[in-house]
Amino acid sequence: MIRLKQAVIVEGRYDKARLTSLLDATIITTEGFRVFRDREKLALIRRLAAQSGVILLTDSDAAGFRIRGYLAGAIPKEQITHVYIPDLWGKERRKAHPSAEGKLGVEGVPNQLLLEAFRRAGVAVEVAHEDKTDVSTSQKFTKADLMEWGLSGGPDSAARRRALLRRLKLPERLSANGLLEMLNRMYDQETIHAILEELEIPSR
Repeated sequence: MIRLKQAVIVEGRYDKARLTSLLDATIITTEGFRVFRDREKLALIRRLAAQSGVILLTDSDAAGFRIRGYLAGAIPKEQITHVYIPDLWGKERRKAHPSAEGKLGVEGVPNQLLLEAFRRAGVAVEVAHEDKTDVSTSQKFTKADLMEWGLSGGPDSAARRRALLRRLKLPERLSANGLLEMLNRMYDQETIHAILEELEIPSR
């Protein structure tokens, strides 16, 4: 598995699922063209870009280039790395028919070609060790924390989570897992405990 410091921006959930087995990285979906009107999602992508840069990895069809062009116009170019997949003809297994242009999207590209695309783009990568102890100790926040704070698994969890997301200026549609990922990437314990106290959410 390859560890990346940059967040990777892809079009859809199947692309994200595809990359999860290859990359140790924050992966954000544009949900297709939804990002064009989703100000919160765009704001999140901009924050990630300013923090450590983003990698744009969209399909090689017209729609993919339209999404890429939109994001490239909304983010300083020095914060973006463009990764391009090759034109491959065919269809993904889950689909009954090929796409309009007959090209495979990110989810259908073989592992080796995806990794080569990252290397061609000059992305600095490192091999992530499969050491569960290292992974757990590197996390500042865990799912157990969210449950303890009533942000996951409880009757009022969704409302509490939305309140925290609004306070952090993150998209309210983020799931509990998405919130956890952003907490570990962007915040320290002291900051989050102070915000939870401000929101009157018990955290200690």
